[in-house]
Amino acid sequence: MLDKIWYPTDKMFIGGEWKSPAGGEMLMLENPSTGQHLATISRGQSADIDAAVNAAQAALDGEWGRTTALERGRILTRIGQLILTRVEELAEIEAADVGKPLSQARNDAIAMARYMEFYGGAADKVHGETIPYMEGYTVYTLREPHGVTGHIVPWNYPMQIIGRSVGAALAMGNACVLKPAEEACLTALGFAALAAEAGLPAGALNVVPGLGHEAGAALSGHGAIQHISFTGSVGVGKLVQTAAAQNVIPVTLELGGKSPQVVFDDADLDAALPFLVGACIQNAGQTCSASSRVLIQRGIYDELLERMADRYSSLKVGTAMSDVNVGPLISARQKEIVSGFIAQGKNLRIAAQGSVVKGTPEAGHYVLPTLFADVAPDHVLAQSEIFGPVQVVIPFKDEAEAIEIANNTEFGLVASVWTRDGARQMRMAKALKAGQVFINNYGAGGGVELPFGGVGKSGHGREKGFEALYGFSSLKTVAAYHG
Repeated sequence: MLDKIWYPTDKMFIGGEWKSPAGGEMLMLENPSTGQHLATISRGQSADIDAAVNAAQAALDGEWGRTTALERGRILTRIGQLILTRVEELAEIEAADVGKPLSQARNDAIAMARYMEFYGGAADKVHGETIPYMEGYTVYTLREPHGVTGHIVPWNYPMQIIGRSVGAALAMGNACVLKPAEEACLTALGFAALAAEAGLPAGALNVVPGLGHEAGAALSGHGAIQHISFTGSVGVGKLVQTAAAQNVIPVTLELGGKSPQVVFDDADLDAALPFLVGACIQNAGQTCSASSRVLIQRGIYDELLERMADRYSSLKVGTAMSDVNVGPLISARQKEIVSGFIAQGKNLRIAAQGSVVKGTPEAGHYVLPTLFADVAPDHVLAQSEIFGPVQVVIPFKDEAEAIEIANNTEFGLVASVWTRDGARQMRMAKALKAGQVFINNYGAGGGVELPFGGVGKSGHGREKGFEALYGFSSLKTVAAYHG
């Protein structure tokens, strides 16, 4: 796999150049599928973050700051085109680095290209407006970049989250400092190489790998950063927001989820079934928007549970490159966490589990996808974000109870409703506490164009679509008195 990499993995990308970390220290990356060493990466620290922020500010003061919106869009479009020429290489790198099945990694690479295309096309289409005001005044608004923006990206979807975060920030004219997760950062470095090849001016994008409590903390609390975008856990999100608050800067937080799919007795079960299971097991359940709760109306409960169990029993677990249904978890620590949650369900009914493909390396970080039935809404497995291929099924009586159960967690990222009743669709969409609600589908194919974010402890702010562009800009009002 390493022969697919065309850029240095043991360097960081600062000011358009590949540089060694100031402290000279390195980190070891592990292949989750095998438990073996994968690559050596830089251990960036505060001095490296300083250098990256300075390079970003220099870019804003120089060529990047003078680049028109039209040309920013053209550069992003070229980045997207270059990504498409490297889809297979990026997919294999991501699969080995994260552990996700190869076909899922390939979809992520294509999605990252699509983000570049979308934001490339949108860069010159974010307009201000004129405001009718008193006689003698002309009042208008401008959308301006924040300046230097910080981006802390998790290990589960590096390519997709870089696309939706960095892509939007660059489109608005910000200069970015990206801190990828230390567990999986190889495609972040690859993105930097492609951005430079596409003609992105030096310093507009800087990538500093490193540990969260070192490089991540230095970025979050840096006095010259004007906006932070963070995707990750609730606990770390609180730390990022606290650090950013010391500098009084805005923060976009996309945190955890415990997303429900609510299935009523008039639903099209054939259409629902692939989504009910697939939305939980994708990337081995290591997805903020994973549907880890399925609420089923009692009239169809036994039938649908049996069908879901059949599907779970057929799920195969194996290496990323074997490209079966479920790959490994990212690390031994994550395996320990998820296994601990499964153990907390020892008194529950396990409706079904998947199986490991013969010959799968024992040192890999695998857990069996597990379906729990008849789970009480307040059980820890129905309340906690497990971040693994573990799903609970909960019965409900009527619409009112479904709403009560669905909303009874601290999260509110995504929800889905399966019903043919149009009035019920509208009622449920309004009643569910979530940033996105899907009706008779789940995820809408990824939806680069669709604003994404949560309520409650799922975070605040929105990524994707035009809303992300607004978030990566500040609004200036100009009131001109001319008599």
